[in-house]
Amino acid sequence: MRFYRPLAPFAAMTFDLDDTLYDNHPVIDKTEKEVLCFIRQYDNKFSQFKYEDLHLYRQTILERKPDIYHDVTSWRRQSAELMFSHHGFNSEETVRGTDEIMSCFMYWRNQISVPESTHKTLSVLAEKMPLVAITNGNAEPAACGLASYFEFVLKAGVDGRAKPYPDMYHLAAERLNLPISQILHVGDNLQTDVEGALCCGMQACWLNIENKDLMQESEGRLVPHVEISDLASLIALI
Repeated sequence: MRFYRPLAPFAAMTFDLDDTLYDNHPVIDKTEKEVLCFIRQYDNKFSQFKYEDLHLYRQTILERKPDIYHDVTSWRRQSAELMFSHHGFNSEETVRGTDEIMSCFMYWRNQISVPESTHKTLSVLAEKMPLVAITNGNAEPAACGLASYFEFVLKAGVDGRAKPYPDMYHLAAERLNLPISQILHVGDNLQTDVEGALCCGMQACWLNIENKDLMQESEGRLVPHVEISDLASLIALI
């Protein structure tokens, strides 16, 4: 544990989800593989599809609606809709096909293996103070056994712009009815989590599982209050 700024007393904690409470990389890799397989089998028109083909539809939607990246679920849905309409499916077929693809996506997206150490840590912390999840992604804490630890979950898109924009940080403070300075945000990303939290007045804890050198990280423009190498270290702060 390393301290870079004086850590003031805090009355609540907010958490990033992906790559903070569990390893998200294998989840996304598996999900993208299964979704592509599903699409290939859905109709002969898609049988030779590759990742690059799906990426083109995502890029087209992004070019049309640059702010869509704040809501990754809507972005994915609209990309699927464009794919169907581009291949001659009517509106009813497009809606049905998009729904089926999204159901496949959400199933695999939430096949998350949460370490027992994460459960133990969150259980201890939740007994001491309110915890909140703030995510730019679309994982469902309820589907992977994490929901019971949190007072509520905020998601980019439905609850505001994606981190590091301040929307969800301020909303968390408002809903907790606490001064934003009395909240400690925990996350693995130096830009979206650390910089985002600091710029809106929260205290910030950087989870550095990969033992990176903070001073050599290009995205680390602002230093956190504290750096930890494992989630369980948070218990020592309360």
